[in-house]
Amino acid sequence: MIETIFRGGLIVDGTGNAAFHADIALSGEKILEIGNLQGADADCVIDISGEVLAPGFIDIHTHSDLTLISNPLAQSKIHQGVTTEVVGNCGFGVAPIPSGGSLKDLRAAVAYLDLDPGVMWQWETLAQYLDFMDQMKTSLNLATLVGHIPIHAAVMGYERAEASAYQIDQMKELLAQSLSAGALGLSTGLNYAPISFASENELIGLAQTVADNDSIFAFHMRDYADDLLKSVREVINIARKTGVRTQISHLVSVGERNWGKVSQALEEIDQANSAGAEINVDVYPYIAGNCPLSQLLPDWTQEGGDLAMQRRLTETLTRSKVLKVWENSLLSWNEVQISAVLAGREQLIGRTITEISSSLQQDPAETALDLLADMGNSVGIIAFGRDEADVRAVLRHPAALVGSDGQSLDPHGPTGSGSPHPRSYGTFPRLFRSYVGSAGISLERAVQISTGDVAKKLHLQDRGVIKKGAQADIVVFDPKQIKDLSTYEKPHQYPAGISHVLVNGELTVLNGEHLGTRNGRVIRKLAAQ
Repeated sequence: MIETIFRGGLIVDGTGNAAFHADIALSGEKILEIGNLQGADADCVIDISGEVLAPGFIDIHTHSDLTLISNPLAQSKIHQGVTTEVVGNCGFGVAPIPSGGSLKDLRAAVAYLDLDPGVMWQWETLAQYLDFMDQMKTSLNLATLVGHIPIHAAVMGYERAEASAYQIDQMKELLAQSLSAGALGLSTGLNYAPISFASENELIGLAQTVADNDSIFAFHMRDYADDLLKSVREVINIARKTGVRTQISHLVSVGERNWGKVSQALEEIDQANSAGAEINVDVYPYIAGNCPLSQLLPDWTQEGGDLAMQRRLTETLTRSKVLKVWENSLLSWNEVQISAVLAGREQLIGRTITEISSSLQQDPAETALDLLADMGNSVGIIAFGRDEADVRAVLRHPAALVGSDGQSLDPHGPTGSGSPHPRSYGTFPRLFRSYVGSAGISLERAVQISTGDVAKKLHLQDRGVIKKGAQADIVVFDPKQIKDLSTYEKPHQYPAGISHVLVNGELTVLNGEHLGTRNGRVIRKLAAQ
């Protein structure tokens, strides 16, 4: 019955319990035995003395909705030990697209996900998308949230308007259909149009549907800068009113004048959890973010969708109003680096707005507006201005989970263009190299917030832990050698120190080399299976 034995490794089981030395035997997709297996026979025996064996990392916050279609081998994630990705975050989503709805408009609204124009969308409902991904046979497991943008746009379009009670009920029905198809919950992105126009009533209505389905609601909040605490309180209020299991996405504070507010936010989350809420937060171990450049615009500029925004930004009056808003900007344009553009404009990638404007002998803010008017939501940026102490505060917090906010990329394929944030290649190795020990985080805790605690939050059965009978999603790494090599200047680099990765019992990475294995599954919510 034993097919594979890993001998002599240090087992970190994902529960937070102390590490221990043992052998692990696998049979099919499952962990068969844990203990001293000297003398046992197996088809394959791998000596991992001096290495750590842990559950495969579960990346709770990703944007690989479309890149996994272009790149089913998921190289940038598999090579860092990720065996499961959760897509549909920040309100971005690729379904549902109701009959008669505009695929072109939705595709423009979620251009941040859409790195390969050769990918054809062949679905209308979330159920159809999940079936499509099942047929793709990717190298890792896929689960999804429902994106608020397609739900809202299907009913309200892209205009600024407050939904009526009837329209909220329509959204709730679309949401319920997607949840019944197996989505693990809902996500929103409250500083992305058109969902930046969503009222409290809309959010509470959707949250109640999520709660009724015992699913999670992930919030990319309205603001992470001056109004960070106000935004956290909005989320807490919705959690208290509906009882929805809540996830706050990438909790950080932007701008030096806001550094330290994260600790106050965590205190308020603690108070809410003590009163009965269930609020977790996720974070990635970097002090720069990645988003569309349009996120820096006031939301009123984006009313009507991407093309309307582009036209609006050519108008003198609109530009003057935006420039006035930007006078109070927390970011220096020297901290904003171009990471993605439309084809034909690749010479801009890797340069800051300040560098581009200097070459044009133009004001940096005017340059930013020109880029947006020319390419709309397709312009991606890496933005600095965050505090290392805030990142460490979140990682040490008991409600913390780790999510990359990145994508599965292939450095040699269509998704390897541009200069993406290094988090897509290095999040989990960076956690172990730069934060275990020095940030007050133990090896066991780092594994727990990347595996077992994530599975618990998502109600995933038999994943995220090393135990008899659990699914054999496994990563093996050298704790002395594991290291992220991806940088802001040269992001397309795999990490070091990760030797083996198994997905559903199949070796996918052996001795650091991707075998081309595609044994991933679509993970649907248990009640929908």
